[in-house]
Amino acid sequence: MNQEYIKRVNRILNFIDQNIDSELSLEKVAAIGHYSPFHLHRIFKEVTNETLNAYITRKRIEKTAAMLMHRKELTITDIYLQNGFSSNSSFTRAFKKFYGVSPTEYRALSPTQFSKISETDGKNGQAEGLLANYICTMEELKNWINSNATIEIKELPKLDLAYITQIGISGLPNAFGRIIKWATPLGLMQNEDLKLARIYHDSFKITAPDKVRMSVCIVLEQPIAVDGEIGLTNIPNGKFIVGRFEIEPNDFEQAWRGLFAWMNDKGYRKADQNPFEIYHNDFNNHPEKKFIVDLYIPIK
Repeated sequence: MNQEYIKRVNRILNFIDQNIDSELSLEKVAAIGHYSPFHLHRIFKEVTNETLNAYITRKRIEKTAAMLMHRKELTITDIYLQNGFSSNSSFTRAFKKFYGVSPTEYRALSPTQFSKISETDGKNGQAEGLLANYICTMEELKNWINSNATIEIKELPKLDLAYITQIGISGLPNAFGRIIKWATPLGLMQNEDLKLARIYHDSFKITAPDKVRMSVCIVLEQPIAVDGEIGLTNIPNGKFIVGRFEIEPNDFEQAWRGLFAWMNDKGYRKADQNPFEIYHNDFNNHPEKKFIVDLYIPIK
């Protein structure tokens, strides 16, 4: 795929994330990527596998889902008016089409009773098996976290990163391979302290696994020039819950659920930033094929 296309679409994705509450016309968004509206419509779908309108609508509905789940002090009317819906009927219709339940029903379900993972795969008659893998009780989560994590509250300085956008969990190893291939001739991989990272722009609780957007990153110690599909971003300084884990690849979902459960249990509140993880080893070289990884939740 043309790397200039990817670079421009990355700019558009970041703009949409930062302005999801605003009016996002095709013309306005096209101008951000320096495309004509006609060309943006074609190229955006080629890169993301969604039309621009479908992507914006999905992101808005997913934001309302997150607010329904976590902002109990807001009424449903408050939530849909803040996210571009003009009436309760239009919002309910769009929400139910996407999640299969009404906003009121969704809010009534606890986080451990509903996720986009279980809702999506349930359509294929596989919900029971997947629920066993993805959903566990709060008590089980706490016990698992106590056995598998060391948790601290840390103040972190700003982190600078080079990144590749990855949409969906399929192809994730390839994304890590591409950024390592880019970094190798620059000598970055020779640094023994080099760290790979992953930023989550979406939550698996409210976004289908094939739509979750992630940034696959290398933590930079000094400025560097990038081009094509490689972009530059940063994680602002702030306070974080940091969980150190030594886990197998299949344990990441449970580790994240457990860390968020720990956050809620201790009375912390997530800040308006994206969670991320930093890796401290190549799991292929681990005797038990495990990752040594830090999970970070930004908090207020």
